[in-house]
Amino acid sequence: QVRLVESGGGLVQAGGSLRLSCAASGYTSSSLRMGWFRQAPGKEREFVASVTWSSPTAAYADSAKGRFTISRDNAKSTVYLQMNSLKPEDTAVYYCAGAERVTYDYWGQGTQVTVSS
Repeated sequence: QVRLVESGGGLVQAGGSLRLSCAASGYTSSSLRMGWFRQAPGKEREFVASVTWSSPTAAYADSAKGRFTISRDNAKSTVYLQMNSLKPEDTAVYYCAGAERVTYDYWGQGTQVTVSS
């Protein structure tokens, strides 16, 4: 079982930055893919970015490319999401998730990000 705990959300003005953290514990295989998702009020949860513990190669949603960076610190079992040039439309609850295969099986409790205009 993998436990994921997010932190780092908050209120920021448009154009500002935030860094989210996701601390993983339990069985964290090097093949585990870690992802960030977000869900805005009244909208479906959407993919933001992903990375695996074994490779720095990352994947991003179009909305995140050029502004967000996902990274991981294997020694700390922590995944980060650096978010720059934030926009009001980035306002959402951000979730960290882990996938052993195709689907994401493990989810954190979420952290609120609010971007004011």
